[in-house]
Amino acid sequence: MFFHALLMFLGSFRSVRRLNRSRAIDCIDAHFVYPDGLAAVLLGKTLNIPVSVSARGTDINLYPSFRLIRPLIRWTLLQAHAVIAVSAALKEAMVGLGVPPDKIHVITNGVDAELFQPMDPHEAKRQLHLPNHGQLLVSVGALIRPKGQLMLIRAFAKVASRHSELQLYILGEGPLRRELESLIGVLGLQDRVRLPGKRPNRELAQWFNAAEVSLLTSEREGWPNVVTESLACGTPVVATRVGGIPEILHSPELGIVVDRTVEGVGDGLQTALSRRWDRQAISKQTRARTWSTVATEVERVLAEQVRDREPNRVCDPTHS
Repeated sequence: MFFHALLMFLGSFRSVRRLNRSRAIDCIDAHFVYPDGLAAVLLGKTLNIPVSVSARGTDINLYPSFRLIRPLIRWTLLQAHAVIAVSAALKEAMVGLGVPPDKIHVITNGVDAELFQPMDPHEAKRQLHLPNHGQLLVSVGALIRPKGQLMLIRAFAKVASRHSELQLYILGEGPLRRELESLIGVLGLQDRVRLPGKRPNRELAQWFNAAEVSLLTSEREGWPNVVTESLACGTPVVATRVGGIPEILHSPELGIVVDRTVEGVGDGLQTALSRRWDRQAISKQTRARTWSTVATEVERVLAEQVRDREPNRVCDPTHS
């Protein structure tokens, strides 16, 4: 892992230099601080091009805990001309690494408002070939330990006894599948918890609309799109208090933020199922922030870099 950024830089250098010679590159925009961001900064320094780096989540929430990677991440953030964070929580973490606060721009993710919008729940279930009766819960995420599906199933087991027709669908694929299937069997939930695998992105809107509540029980997140996509469909969310999730669920009218324990998730789910939610209001509030809005804000940051360039900059110092 220590050499990933250097190898990425070396592997892309000739292509980027060729592009820069044919038409001068105004700036480089790199997403994920390491290794992508460091490779971009190395390109920028070699070719005298300003670089912006965007932090997405794991690159700041996890990678700085690696002793050899932490100084590389800190150097990248300090050397980049601008830094973008998808949540205020990520900005705070980068300030903790020594990055000046005024260098970091918080630009939260948007949502595809055309795809993720409310529809009749019965029609959503029909399109998914699901039973029209009973209550449905959905959780979307790779089947990996940090997503917390083992804890989610245990929490569901505590709530399921009070709701005889409640079903949980966990959408995703990954190495934890067998362990999840084993737990489902041990708890006797074979008819209540389903693992349909990874579903196409366009299908997720139907799943969210079919659900009473969606859940996310991660141990770390940046700005999880599945939360905003659920809200855009009008479906409230129960999610753990990590990363940018409290910023998304900033109002109790949108969902419930819980402690990352079986009891916390179970209590939050029970509360969510007992409430009457204004699904139209949830959708309207969330769908207002589109990806076009996000693009405009990112473009503004990039434009600042272009304006700050030296007018007599040599486009490619390696070109003789």
